[in-house]
Parts: sequence; C-alpha cells; structure tokens
Amino acid sequence: MAEMNGPDRNGLLCICIFIITFWNNTYTSAENGFKTNYSKSGLDAVPKNIPAQMTDLDLSYNSISELQISDFSSLAKLKVLNLSHNLIRELDSSIFQYNKDLELLDLSHNKLQTLSCISVTSLRHLDLSYNNFMDMPTCQAFGKMVKLEYLGLSTRRIQKSDFRVIANLQLDTLFLGLEHLTESVPGSLPAFNTKKLRIALPENSEFSVVLYLELNVTESLELSNIQGNQVSDLITFLSQPSKNGKLLNLTLNNIQLSWLSLTAILQKVWESSIEYFNINYMNILIFEDTSRSLNYVDTSLKALTIKYAVAVSEVFNQEDVYRTFSEMNIASLTISHSGVLIMFCPLKPSDFTYLSFSHNALTDKIFENCRNLALLETLILQNNQLKQLDKMSLMTSSMNSLKHLDLSQNLLQYEDNVNDCHWGKNMIKLNLASNQLSESVFRCLPANIQILHLQNNPISSIPKEMTELMALEEIHLASNKLASLPGCGQFRNLRFLNIEMNSVVSPSSEFYQTCQGIKELKAGHNPFTCTCELRQFINLQKQGSMELVGWPDAYVCEYPDYLRGTLLKDFHVSEVVCNVSLLITIVTIITVVLVATVSFLCIRFDIPWYLKMMWKWTQAKHRIRKSKPEDILPNVEFHAFISYSEHDSEWVKNVLIPNLEKEDGSIRICQHERNFVAGKSIVENIIDCIEKSYKSIFVLSPYFVQSEWCHYELYFAHHKLFSENADSLILIVLEPIPPYIIPARYHKLKALMAKRTYLEWPKDKSKHGLFWSNLRAAIYVKLSSSEEERVFSLT
Repeated sequence: MAEMNGPDRNGLLCICIFIITFWNNTYTSAENGFKTNYSKSGLDAVPKNIPAQMTDLDLSYNSISELQISDFSSLAKLKVLNLSHNLIRELDSSIFQYNKDLELLDLSHNKLQTLSCISVTSLRHLDLSYNNFMDMPTCQAFGKMVKLEYLGLSTRRIQKSDFRVIANLQLDTLFLGLEHLTESVPGSLPAFNTKKLRIALPENSEFSVVLYLELNVTESLELSNIQGNQVSDLITFLSQPSKNGKLLNLTLNNIQLSWLSLTAILQKVWESSIEYFNINYMNILIFEDTSRSLNYVDTSLKALTIKYAVAVSEVFNQEDVYRTFSEMNIASLTISHSGVLIMFCPLKPSDFTYLSFSHNALTDKIFENCRNLALLETLILQNNQLKQLDKMSLMTSSMNSLKHLDLSQNLLQYEDNVNDCHWGKNMIKLNLASNQLSESVFRCLPANIQILHLQNNPISSIPKEMTELMALEEIHLASNKLASLPGCGQFRNLRFLNIEMNSVVSPSSEFYQTCQGIKELKAGHNPFTCTCELRQFINLQKQGSMELVGWPDAYVCEYPDYLRGTLLKDFHVSEVVCNVSLLITIVTIITVVLVATVSFLCIRFDIPWYLKMMWKWTQAKHRIRKSKPEDILPNVEFHAFISYSEHDSEWVKNVLIPNLEKEDGSIRICQHERNFVAGKSIVENIIDCIEKSYKSIFVLSPYFVQSEWCHYELYFAHHKLFSENADSLILIVLEPIPPYIIPARYHKLKALMAKRTYLEWPKDKSKHGLFWSNLRAAIYVKLSSSEEERVFSLT
C-alpha cells in the first residue's frame, strides 16, 4: 500500500476526529429523536453533514461567527437549536426558512448588532438577550409568533414603541436584560401581557425602571442587580397596590441594601398580595441602630426564602435581627448559606409549619427549651455545627406536630448511657446522614419513625439490644462499614433497605429469616464474596420476591480473586457443592453402591482367593530373597515343570515322564514328588521349580480344575509369563473339560484356553509319536555346561 502524503493524512485525521466527535455526542431518544451536543467543542463553523433526522442540536460555547443558509437547510426536523455564547455578528432572516418545526432558538450572548426578522412561527422559546443591540431587537414578525412562550431581549435604549409588536402575545416568561442601559424614557415599559417577568436592572441606578413598572396579568416578578436608588424605587413600587396587580411571587437577586431598607421591603411585602418572596445573594451594608420592628399584620405571604445573605458590617444586634425572623407569622421560612449563628424561639405560639436553616453555623442551642413551635411539621438543619444527638432529640420533644427533621451533614455523635433521647412523638422522617454516628445511634431513635437516613456514617453493625421500630418502612445505610446484610428483627415492617457502598461480603442468615417483607433492596457496589452463601441472595432477584435496585451492573464479585469483576448474575455454583446434606447423601449412596459392587465382584471372581494366593506368593518371594546365595540356583536346571492332579498321576508317571526323559538325559523334568526340597513350604517349592524350569507343563482334566494346588501352580506360571515376557506355558488336555465345571476363580484358565494353542492327548495310538515329538521340541533347550554337569551328576 502506498504511503499517504502529509495533506492526505491530515485530511483523514480530520474526518476521523469528526466521526469520533459525532458518535460521542449523538444519541437517540425514543421520545425526542436525535440529539447532538457540540457544546465547548472549539468549533468556528457549523459542522457539515449533520444527519437530516436531527431534532436537537447544541452548538453553544464555541467560536462560530457566521451562519449560512446551507448550515440548517437539510435539518427539516430540527426542533431545538442552541447557538448561545458564540461570536455571531449577523443573522439573515432566511437562515431558518427550512426549519418549520423549530421550537427553541437560543442566540443569547453573541455579537449581534442588528436583527433581520425571524419568521419562524413555530417558535415557543426565543432568546436574543446579551448581544450588542443598541435598540430593542423586535420586529413585526414577532407579532405572528402566537405559540411563543419565552422571549429574552436586551438593549441599551428603550422607547415606548419598542414593545408594541409583542403587546398581544400571551407570553409565559419575558426576560429583559437592561444592565447596560444608557437611555430610557420614563414609562417606556408597558404593562406586559406575561405571567412571569424577569428584569436585570441597569448598572446605573439612576435609571428608574422599577418605579414605572405596571403589572397587569403578571403573577411572578424577578428583579436582579438592585442597588442604590433602585432599592427606594422598589419600596415605592411595593407601596402601590394598583401597580402590583395580581403579583403572587417576588424574587430579588443580587441586592445591596441596609437593614432598615430590608425591614421596609419586608413590611411592604407583608401588606401586599405576594405569597412567595425570595431573596438571593443579598449584601446588608449597614445595620442601623433602630428600635423599629415589623408590624406582622394579617398577610397573604406564605413563604419567605433568603439564600446567600452576607452582613458586610461585622457589628450588629444579633437578637434584633434573628428575633425579626423568628416572630414572623408565616407558614414557611428558609434562611440558608447565610452564616446564621442562632435562631431564637418565638415569644408566642408560632404559625411556622416549615423551617429551613441549612448551610449555616447553628449550634446545639438552637430552639433550646422552645415550646412555641407546636405547629412545625418540617425542620431542616442540614450542614451546621450540631454535635449532640440527645440535645437535638430534646429540642423536638415539645414539637408535637414535627414529622420531618433533617440533621444531615453535621457533627452529630451519640454515646450510650450519657443522656436519654426524647423525640417528638409524631416524627416519621429523620435524616441523620453524613454525621459521626456509630451503631449506638439505634438506641436513640424516634419510636414511630417510618423513613430513616443514616448513610455516610461509621456504623459497623446493628445492635440487637435496641428499641423495636415497628413503624419503620425505609432505611438508608449506604456508605457505612457494615460487613453483612443485617437482619430485620427490630423493624419487621421494613419495605426498602439501602445498604450500597458498605463492606458487605454476604448476607447474614438472619437476613433471610427476618427480612421477608422487604420489596426493594439497594445493595450494589459492595465487595461480595462469591461462594455458596451468595446463591440464595442471587435467587432473590430471579424469583422476583425482592427487587434488587441497580441489578445487575452494580452487583459484582470481589472475592475470590479468580472471580473478581464477575457480575453476580453470571456466578453459578452447583447445588451439590453447596448443600452439605445432599452431598453427604450422594457420597453415602455412591459408597454403598461401590461396596456392593466390590462385594459382588469379589464373590463373582473369587477375588479373596487371588489375594490369598498373592499374599502367599509375596511371602515366598520374600523368604527366597532372604535365603543364602548358595541355596539359590541362578540358572535354569530343568526343561519343564509338570503340574497335574493327583488323579492323573498314573498317566504322568507311567506315560508322560518316561516319554520325555530318555536314557540319554537330554531332557530333565521337575516333578514335585522327587524335586521338592524338604523343609520348604509347598508354595516356595512350587515357585522355586517354576523359576528353575524352562517351561511349565499343565496336564488339564476335570480333576485338575478341582485342585487348589494346581490352581496355585497355574497362577505362578502365568505370573512368570507376564513378568519375564516369555512363552513358558504348555497346556495338555488329557480329557475334555466342560466349561460349566470350571470354577469362577479359574477365569485365567479360561482365558488361556481361549487365547493359546494347547495339545490334546490323542486316543489314537498312531498319533502318539507325533505328539511326543512336538512336546519334546517345545521344551527342549540346550542348558549351560554347568547345568548339564549338574544334570548328569544327578542322574
């Protein structure tokens, strides 16, 4: 293959990068079609070859400066297009003419100076804010966008006619970015026909925007960047009910004011129709020394939320400030991320049902000995400086309506036998997550608790000596130090258990016995030991008796090492290996069958007889090895050893031996009657004769198979045949032997007669000569000179 040159390689690299980027950022949604996210990809132009099926395209936070008609002409199904935070300077009105289904178009934070009217009537969301428009970027085409719900605009100059084209639009939200306003005519802002109005006020506080606001159908007003004269304008605006209209929600962002101005604003809100008042990022510049307090008249206000409030002045009357909030006659109060140090108990029975003081610096003295919060249902004290759990319980003892208490992300501890816990009697939800609580916490819990959060604590076990929590339905124990799935003996009505990210290796036996009521178990991300004990746990999901949340990806074997990384659903082990009773039963059955089989074989093949014979052989060989060297004849002394039954001795002595042993002494026969050595056992003599004989002749007859000694001799001769790999056996059938009279233990005889050629003693005398010739030829061998001399000397 030819090597690519530099430009070709670069082109291929660009194509590959585009393909990789495309597949990494594109995904399909069954409901919303194709979506692609090119945000923060360093693009300076719209990518080419985007699939025509694309419905959601995000090109935000790039360096795109120009748009072409061809960029989106093929995307007829496009519904969402985000071009915010780019460098676009011009926008042709025909660019989106082929995108008839476009519903969301975000062109905020670009460099647009002029706007050619966008005539996409299907738009529901259009954001043109934070560009370089000198005049309000509106045109006649806006009046035809009857589906428009959100419109974002920003400008440097405002004229009365700027909003005429959108006066009849039924907007849900209108945003006006006026931070850089340089020119404005009083009364330029009309009574907008929108439910939610958001205005970023001018940085130059001399422009009185709020003062001239008129709200008609607007229910929610959000003002940002309030400072200087704008604070007094806001107070004036809130003092004019005719201009407030139907305002229900007021949000103030990034406001700088004095404590006196804040109390003035609060007083006006208290007297208005506003139901929800939110203040975010508030700087209190001055705390005036004043005895003026709020007049808590009957109010429509339901909830006050203050987040990220900072007191620039370090000297202020804390009691005056915190008493102002604690005495409010509203249902819900939230003060978070504001460094609150203390909150006083109301001086009289309070209307609070919801209090949240999260992310502050409250200590255990919060609401100490407080009896005027009898209506409080929810108390959020998350992320403070709380340390003693028993004091927190005592704090709630008089809160008879308290149901939900959040004490998470504090420094709470509880030590046994220090102080008893006295919780509110109606508490059903308690959050103690991310504290320093050990297992002793189970001795300091509300008796009627239903939902309990204890995740991210150093809890290593659940003690059995604890108050029964019979109402508990849901407990969260994630990120603790539990080594096994706990039992549910003390909370038998549990329905949901979260114990993920602990040190659980396997469930406890008590878990299966007492936790049968659990419907959902979240136990993933634990170091499971995949052994037999885990089989029953895995079957919980298979049987459907309990839903394992996060199954199967979150449930992985950690031990043993060879199974590490294996999903529990892929772990299998045999029932026989795990069930000890079944294993013992199978082993017992196999043992009984094996013993029965061996016993049958022993009886069938007379194995004890062979073992006995082998034992005698071994003993004889052992005695021979221990004998003195001069007692052992090292060479063959006989041409043949004859084995026969006593009933056949007459034929052997009178016919066989005389015809084999001639007068010349050329053939020497070993016969037990004349060659067995006195003093040796019969077995030793048999072995000795067989080993000193060149051949072994067996005279077979029905009497032979009845003789045990003949069987010994046959066995030893057969053993020699295989041990020396020699053809040393000669079988002579003197009389026919019916197979049925051969005992079972003579299976070797049967095998020899089936596999080897044997000689039959002919009844015809004319055939005797040939018989003797064949037999002598079979046993004749020339002995060594020493053996011959020994033979001659013996004869």
